[in-house]
Amino acid sequence: MKKCLTLFLTLALGSFAFAEYPPPIQTVFVILLENHNWNDIKGNPNAPYINSTLLPMASYCEQYYNPPALHPSLANYLWLEAGTNFGILDGKNPSINHQATTNHLVSLLQRAGISWKAYQEDIDGASVPLTDSNGYAVRHNPFVYFDDVTGTNNPNWPYGISHIRPYQELYSDLYNNTVARYNFITPSVCHDGHDLCDPLYNHVQQMDAWLATEIPRITNSNIYAYGGVIFILWDEGENGDGPIGLIVLSPFARGRGYSNQLPYTHSSLLRTVQEIFGVGPLLNDAANANNLADLFAPFSITKATLLTKGFQLTVTGATPYRTNIVEASADLLTWLPIRTNVSGVGDMTVMDPTATNSTQRFYRLKELP
Repeated sequence: MKKCLTLFLTLALGSFAFAEYPPPIQTVFVILLENHNWNDIKGNPNAPYINSTLLPMASYCEQYYNPPALHPSLANYLWLEAGTNFGILDGKNPSINHQATTNHLVSLLQRAGISWKAYQEDIDGASVPLTDSNGYAVRHNPFVYFDDVTGTNNPNWPYGISHIRPYQELYSDLYNNTVARYNFITPSVCHDGHDLCDPLYNHVQQMDAWLATEIPRITNSNIYAYGGVIFILWDEGENGDGPIGLIVLSPFARGRGYSNQLPYTHSSLLRTVQEIFGVGPLLNDAANANNLADLFAPFSITKATLLTKGFQLTVTGATPYRTNIVEASADLLTWLPIRTNVSGVGDMTVMDPTATNSTQRFYRLKELP
C-alpha cells in the first residue's frame, strides 16, 4: 500500500517559517475512560498493565486537565468533539441536548473526505443509539448529540448507523485494514471505570484489565505500525478538574516513559487531531490550547537555507521507514522527488534544486511499497 505523509509547510520569499506540529500520523484512535485523577492511576497497584507495560513504552502528560469546572461527563465529551460544551452541564439524552451546528470535528473530517467511526461497546449497530442500553451510556457518545450525525434524533438515519458501530467490529476492521482514519472508542460503563462490576468490583482494575486485552489488538495491527497513534485519556477529574491522565502510544511518540509538565486540556487533544488531519478552522477553545506535539519525536523541517540553486533543508525524522522519498510541490498538485532512500532516522540534509525565491513550497515524505 502506498502512503503519502505530508511533512510540512511553506517557504516564502527566501525565508522559512515553521511551527511544532504532530508527525505525519495516518490513523488516530481515541479511548476515553471515566472519572479518575492521574494520581489515582499512576503508581496504583490496581493498574499493573498501565504502570508496568503502557507507561514505560508511552509518552504521557503530568498536567492534563478537563476544562475548568467542566462537569459532568457529557460536557467533556462534547468538548473533545467541538471545543465547547454548548452550555450543557447535565447528562440528558440527545432528545433534549441535541445541537444543530455542523461546527464540530467529524463534520470537518467528513467534508474533507477523511473517514471516521465511533466504536461503542454494548450497542447492536441496527440503529443510531440515542438512549442507554446495557453498558452503553449515551452521554459517553458525543456524536449522537449532533443533528447532522443523527438526522435530528432519527434512530434509522443511515449516516449515523454507518459511522457509530459496535465495538466488536473493530477487530475485523483491524484485521482487514479497513478502519477509519479517526476512531473514537467508548468502552462500556464497566470497562471505562465508571461503574463497579463483577467480577473485580474495582474501578481501576476493571479499566486496566480491559486495556490489557484491547490495546494489543491495536498495537499488533499493520494500521498502527504504519502511522498509527492511540490517545488514552480520562473524561474529567474526580471531585475537581484533575490533573487527569493522557497517554500516547505511537511509533512516532517519544515513548520510553517520556512525560512533561506542560499545561493541557481537552482542547489540546482536539487541536492536535485537527492538525494531524489538516482540518479547520480550529474549533472554539482549540484555538487557545497547546497541542500535544511535545509528546512525539521530532519530525519536521528544522532549517532551510536559500542557496544559489535552490533550498537546502534539514529534515528531522521520527522513525524508520522501509523506502522513502522526499517530494516537493509548488501547488500541492504536482509533486517532484528531490531525495530518495531516506531512512527517516536522525537529521538529513535534503536539497531542493527546483526551488526558487517563490511564494510557497510544500514538502512531504512518501513511503513507497
